[in-house]
Amino acid sequence: MKPLFRAGIAGACLALAAGCSGDRAAPAANEPERAAAADAVAANPLLAATWDTPYGAVPFDRIATEHFGPAFDEGMRAHLAEIAAITANPEPASFDNTILALERSGRLLERAFAVFGNLASANSTDAIRALQREYSPKLAAHQSAIRLDPALFARVEAVHAARATLPADRARVVERTYVQFVRAGARLDEAGRQRVAAIDQRLAELSTRFSQNLLADTEAFTLVLSTEEELAGLPESLRQSAAETARQRGLEGQYVITLQRPSVEPFLTYSSNRALREKAWRAWILRGDNGNEFDNKALIAEIVALRAERSRLLGYDTFADFMLDDSMAGTPAAAIDLMRRVWEPALARAKEERAALTALAKAEGAGHPIEAWDWRYYAEKVRKREFDLAEGDIKPYLQLERLIEGMFHVGNRLFGLSFHELSGIPVPHPSIRVWEVKNADGGLVGLFYGDWFARQGKQGGAWMSSFQRQHKLDGGALPHVINVMNISQPPAGQPALISFDDAITLFHEFGHGLHGLLSDQTYPSISGTAVSRDFVEFPAQFMEHYMTQPYVLKRFALHVETGEPMPDALIERLLASRTFNQGFATVEFLASAFVDMAFHQLSPEEAANLDVAAFERDTLASIGLIDEIVMRHRSPHFSHVFAGGYPAAYYSYMWSEVLDADGFAAFLEAGDIFDPTLAARLRANVYAAGNSRPPMEAYVAFRGREPDVRALLVNRGLADDS
Repeated sequence: MKPLFRAGIAGACLALAAGCSGDRAAPAANEPERAAAADAVAANPLLAATWDTPYGAVPFDRIATEHFGPAFDEGMRAHLAEIAAITANPEPASFDNTILALERSGRLLERAFAVFGNLASANSTDAIRALQREYSPKLAAHQSAIRLDPALFARVEAVHAARATLPADRARVVERTYVQFVRAGARLDEAGRQRVAAIDQRLAELSTRFSQNLLADTEAFTLVLSTEEELAGLPESLRQSAAETARQRGLEGQYVITLQRPSVEPFLTYSSNRALREKAWRAWILRGDNGNEFDNKALIAEIVALRAERSRLLGYDTFADFMLDDSMAGTPAAAIDLMRRVWEPALARAKEERAALTALAKAEGAGHPIEAWDWRYYAEKVRKREFDLAEGDIKPYLQLERLIEGMFHVGNRLFGLSFHELSGIPVPHPSIRVWEVKNADGGLVGLFYGDWFARQGKQGGAWMSSFQRQHKLDGGALPHVINVMNISQPPAGQPALISFDDAITLFHEFGHGLHGLLSDQTYPSISGTAVSRDFVEFPAQFMEHYMTQPYVLKRFALHVETGEPMPDALIERLLASRTFNQGFATVEFLASAFVDMAFHQLSPEEAANLDVAAFERDTLASIGLIDEIVMRHRSPHFSHVFAGGYPAAYYSYMWSEVLDADGFAAFLEAGDIFDPTLAARLRANVYAAGNSRPPMEAYVAFRGREPDVRALLVNRGLADDS
């Protein structure tokens, strides 16, 4: 339902490095060693004070894999020296000499990690994966050495105690800094701090292994098609993209379906070869669960147990209690209450949908019950029958290039932004494009990178991240953000046609990009997307609504051959079908959210000797999941939770959906989807605000009141619009 989002680099760095081994200064080097070290620094672009590229963009054309290890080592050394200077300061702790000094520290390491993190996710190689395995525990140890330093925390605590005397923006930075230290374990005794540091280091290792296992298991499977019987039912656009995938893999003249969602989901939707549908479906749901060297179940068991133990050390009953204590929801009970309010009507709707699919299959003479690998295939047939609409009717109008123009147009109408494509900016892959972003007054906002096509070495899903975060300290920094997707590459010279779901994802990730680009904060720790997990999806999901507006469809959904806009009648049928199959979509999402929450509500004692497969199965049975639907993300490939920033937080997509549905309703009520007054409030209080105030305060400042969950139910067709 919702794509994968990855946090801005500060959050990502903390996720990987959540946890420093108490490095000690090396023995003094002799003169030749110092000269050699100086030469190495001079030759490493990651260690340059500034980059002489246009806009100070990352010089990807000069960066080699071997530069990262030395950059990480030097970055950690420099960071620890900066921290030592803070703790050695004889003056009483103040905002300037402690909190502001922390805001300025670690920039060399953060910059190197910003580059590496993107390559590791989107351009992975054996050498990069080896560096991940080596440095994820080192970076975790580095972070622990800082966050668990008693002398440093004493200074932070002193400033926190006097925060009432500070201006509001400084007080907020102090508050968030203090919370982060406490949640890292800074208030524990020495034994507790040592154990938390060890846990964080081990968790960093495990999450890296989980991610790499998933990528390896995903890339190990390909479904090669050669005959018309194997291609039966597949539309021409899918055949072309499968042929291009085959060509890239040296299988000219054949067709390849991969386990990337934009490849396998259309295959499951259109293939009339039921045996091949089952084969592809089983490979898809069993990623990370094949009993081979890439099996993730043992990693999950250890991750869950360590998270539970860490939370107990910090005074929480469970990891879910720990995570949600610093969220909009506040408690697991509040998140579960929302999920259950949606689950019951969604499950009832899914059962109605199952009955409709079964009836159609029977009418067509199918001699088998509906199975999970049949659902998408028959759902597409039912949609065609009920709405006179098939994906093949829509896709010729959904050209990626035109839709990129459409999302930039929305950014212009809402916020006055203009996007000018640049040439000559170094990029990590030739298919990546870069735009200069300016405000209505001509002032430079930042750089926007688009990396939309699937390739080997790229993690599945879609996300936004940053090469440079916005802030105003010491001359400031403009944001450089990137949107990443996994759209199937079209044959050379042909336009990329995408599904409507991919079009929604395109606008979703653009919303995250705008959240980074429009940030207007002095302090880097509270800028951009550095907000709670159940608020960060709001700016992205809000932007999805524009892809369903007739205004946008009429201007940018242009037929690939004729250039004609999508007809009014087709738009009407498309919008009428938006709530079709929402029982299925909601149930598969919530099944994953319930399992995530169940894992993380285990106590340390309950998490011991965890049988992951049995626990997942029992949890799904307890909520009454029907056999024909599986979790959107089964546990062994649930990277949001076990290799990303969403543990005990997958619910947050739905929590944020309450906000985005209610928030967009304000524009509909105003009668103008670009209402300038609302847009100005949205920009000031959400997109530009970072974490400068609690998220509910930010939402109310935009909307004028707290959100109403009913808008979500209506949007999903689970309640009447009355």
